[in-house]
Amino acid sequence: MASKLNLYRKALLFFILMVTAIIFFSFLYLRFNVATSIRLLEGQSHYVNLNLPFVYVRADFEDEKGKRNKEEVLIINGSTVPEYTSLTQTLDLEAVSDGKVDLEFSLFGVLPLRNVTVNVLPEVKVMPGGQSIGINLRSRGVIVVDHYTIEGTERSPAKEAGIKTGDAIIAVEEEKVNDVNHTARLLEREAEEGDFSITIKREGEEKKLTVQPHFCEKENSYRLGIYIRDNAAGVGTLTFYHPKTRRYGALGHIIMDVDTREPVDISRGEIVNANIVNINKGDQGQPGEKTGLFMGDEEVLGNIDKNTRYGIFGHLHNPDKLKKSYTRPLPVGLASQVEKGSAKVLTVLEGQEISGYEVKIKDISTQSRPGDKGFIIKVTDPELFQKTGGIIQGMSGSPIIQNGRIIGAVTHVFVNNPRQGYGVFMEWMVEEAGIYP
Repeated sequence: MASKLNLYRKALLFFILMVTAIIFFSFLYLRFNVATSIRLLEGQSHYVNLNLPFVYVRADFEDEKGKRNKEEVLIINGSTVPEYTSLTQTLDLEAVSDGKVDLEFSLFGVLPLRNVTVNVLPEVKVMPGGQSIGINLRSRGVIVVDHYTIEGTERSPAKEAGIKTGDAIIAVEEEKVNDVNHTARLLEREAEEGDFSITIKREGEEKKLTVQPHFCEKENSYRLGIYIRDNAAGVGTLTFYHPKTRRYGALGHIIMDVDTREPVDISRGEIVNANIVNINKGDQGQPGEKTGLFMGDEEVLGNIDKNTRYGIFGHLHNPDKLKKSYTRPLPVGLASQVEKGSAKVLTVLEGQEISGYEVKIKDISTQSRPGDKGFIIKVTDPELFQKTGGIIQGMSGSPIIQNGRIIGAVTHVFVNNPRQGYGVFMEWMVEEAGIYP
């Protein structure tokens, strides 16, 4: 009797261990082979080679319009979606029309393992850019770029009050500041009355600090011991614009303040045509750059209303002022459609002439959520390498074309290997621009 009981216990333990192993293996396999979010274009297929005989998938679909079935949005393994589908061989998703379907993977159809959201998007077409643009940004408030001690003292009243480099001064005694000159007048006015309050913005939070100004006899005026600035400017590349909405994206990365190394919190900004007059070649440890001349206020192309990790965005006033790299818009390629191999980058190396140059996509990051470093590119075009030494400052935002689609934009260069750099997936930029429905 005791031996039978031990045998049953061993069998039960073996069964528990086997089930645990199946659960653990299935969980890990799904985790590393199926993203939590899958985005497909209408008509696109997504294939994953799975061999999980005990795993089932169930589709859950809620149509906002209440008129469609899940089969009209997504087909799994070549047929309409039943309540549960076994994953004995593959997971083959076919996107039918725009919508969202939630997939639940479970062991034996009972124990949940992983939830996946499939978004089917309509095809979006945009005009590829490549044009060099001048970028003018005016920050919200004025930026503190450094401290100094007032002559004849060891004091910096602003530093003593807790004001730091990178802070944005947005108000003096409750009055909002407009620019450097306006701020200077407010500070001088309030200093004559004694201590006063300054409202700053730091890391997204506003703080009110009290400052005790110091009268500088040599300059016969009050001083706080800070340097401030209210704008930023530079040269970059337009990535795309949407013909219907005139929304555009450029740069592919956030604009940081050159002094504080903090993101510029813009209040207003604009892009203008730029003329490239010189190229400083890049070398190992020393990134190169384009030198451009802004074409003047009469050539303002559009406004800037967003400065994000995926670039700057806004509305074009008149797309006809742009030199075109393509006569017709190209479809946007999703991250899932980007392939290793040859591609083409559009950029300007002289004047305003846009040219296409060969690059190679060497590595692709699997991203189910937005990120600014989606894939690695290498400059393979002899002419581009000879003129620039690789990827240089000012090329950021240059669109990348592959298989007839605009798939991404140049973002960062490898400082120790300027022939290589990062690209951001175009779907993240288009989403950030607010073009996807």
